[in-house]
Amino acid sequence: MSTIIHATDPAELLGLVPALAGFTPRRSIVMLPFHGARTYGAMRVDLPSPESDPDEFAEAALHALLQVSEIDAAAVVVYTDVPPQRVPDGILLPHLTVVETLVEVLAQTGLRVVDALCVTPDGWGDYLDEEPVVLPLEDIPSPTGIPGIGDVSGDQTAGAELPAADLVQRERVGRALRELDEVLDRHRTGRSRPASGENPLTLVVADTLLDDLPAFAEDLLDAPHDEDPYGCAALLWCLNRPVLRDAILVQWATDEEFGSRALGAQLDYADAGAEIPPAVGDVFLGRGPRPDSDRLGCALQVVRRAAALAPRHAKAPALTAAAWLAWALGRSSQAGQYVDQALEIDPEYGLASLIAGTLSAAVLPEWALRRP
Repeated sequence: MSTIIHATDPAELLGLVPALAGFTPRRSIVMLPFHGARTYGAMRVDLPSPESDPDEFAEAALHALLQVSEIDAAAVVVYTDVPPQRVPDGILLPHLTVVETLVEVLAQTGLRVVDALCVTPDGWGDYLDEEPVVLPLEDIPSPTGIPGIGDVSGDQTAGAELPAADLVQRERVGRALRELDEVLDRHRTGRSRPASGENPLTLVVADTLLDDLPAFAEDLLDAPHDEDPYGCAALLWCLNRPVLRDAILVQWATDEEFGSRALGAQLDYADAGAEIPPAVGDVFLGRGPRPDSDRLGCALQVVRRAAALAPRHAKAPALTAAAWLAWALGRSSQAGQYVDQALEIDPEYGLASLIAGTLSAAVLPEWALRRP
């Protein structure tokens, strides 16, 4: 069931932005796309640097906004650490040139500008006022009393930190990953006879992966292997192989049956260069039916835990998978955090570079831009 939230004045609109975004923005420009009198979400971009061209920034922001279907109006809210300036004839709100350019571009496109507001450390103001004043931050209602809204006090990077993992846990996962890699490599080369003293748990996990990978991926969502180093190692082993990684991510965005189809398509592509069916490729590109956000959220938690426990050589694939899942949820800021960490470890990692380019172009999944 959708929660309908009403705002009757600019202060109330400011109180709703964290609820719509899922966090309290900082050093950001937030755009609220409207259809009639309703808005269904918030789009956040970083504040441009002082050297940026306001016209180029406005055009890029408009391009991102117009990805949302059926919009006819927009509100703009700036969140900045820069205080207003007092000038001889009144108050000068920060980032005025950027906002004036953006408002002008929106109006030229035929979009009605609902509000253009600014939140600073000293208070908030309205760019559309001929003589703006700084009003107290206490005027902005807190979103905590809105039904169905959780804690949104953190900024756009909140929740991107990996879970805590101690050295003993990481060593167990690293050892399990080495054992699993040896067993599966022996299977790949046809040396099926177990080595002397081999851990039976490794053999069980290897058999599970070989027998039914989609069932294993589904089991991770139903019963995450938080305390199982071998389950975590098996996931890291899969994420380090693009054919398996992509099939698992597509499955988590759909269901187990579609995951089996995606795995078959990926294996056919790897073995014989067969074309990936459009329906499978579309999911990876963010097209098609909107995924279950709870399912994607659970998958993201599983992958974040695996990334926290991963040895360095297996960390970039896990962080990149986390970036894709965050992107699929519409959390571009979190996705950027993960992909930056992945590229710091491996600057040549292909999918991480692809996601980084997608984020730079402010491209969101089509399902995240579609009105519910």
